Amino acid sequence: MKIIKLDAIDSTNTYLRQLSNTELLEDFTIVIADSQTAGKGQMGTTWSTEKGKNLTFSVFKKISCLDVDEGFYISMATSLAIYNALTNFHIPKLAIKWPNDILSESQKICGILIESVIQNSKMTAAIIGIGLNVNQTTFEIGINASSLKKITGIHFDLDEVMFQITNQLKKYSRLITDRSFDILKTEYESLLFRKDKPSTFRKLNGDFFMGFIQGVDEDGKLIVLLEDEIVETFDLKEIKLMY
Repeated sequence: MKIIKLDAIDSTNTYLRQLSNTELLEDFTIVIADSQTAGKGQMGTTWSTEKGKNLTFSVFKKISCLDVDEGFYISMATSLAIYNALTNFHIPKLAIKWPNDILSESQKICGILIESVIQNSKMTAAIIGIGLNVNQTTFEIGINASSLKKITGIHFDLDEVMFQITNQLKKYSRLITDRSFDILKTEYESLLFRKDKPSTFRKLNGDFFMGFIQGVDEDGKLIVLLEDEIVETFDLKEIKLMY
């Protein structure tokens, strides 16, 4: 496992992708930065953190066993890896908020951004970006975010947390290689935030509706039970799960 440590970079995902275009990278090559000036999140959002207090890193994972439309299994595996790593640190009330935010006590502590590497219409690798709030204790007003230290009062060793996550990622990556998708999906769905509870969703046009999260389909779309026993699926561009 090769680790590249940087002081500051615009985005570890961007750096790793550019590196993969010029070098033949080892599996599980990691780029980690003390700070990111343009960290990327889902749907074009940004991920900003205090320098040296959190984990911002990206992992290059070789993948040749998935079709292009099976990429959500990487998201499932990564979410489960982080969830289980944090369980080992006794972080309380963990949950996975669809599609792949990690919550503790209903507050966001980790975001994931996965970018596929496609060559000749085939997936060859994934760049897995992880932003985990570890030792930062102050956040912007109005942001529903927290950190491991804020929740537990404990100061964590960043390298130790990263290695725990990486070890778990290797474990769950084997399920992808074995195409044990049912195992991944069942475990992922069992940990979904607000599963089988009445929840509020917002559409992109601003309208709100109620529903019950049932799980996800093979494409990673959220399965929601609506009134009158109607079941619909939604992708990330269509709805947002409210707290």
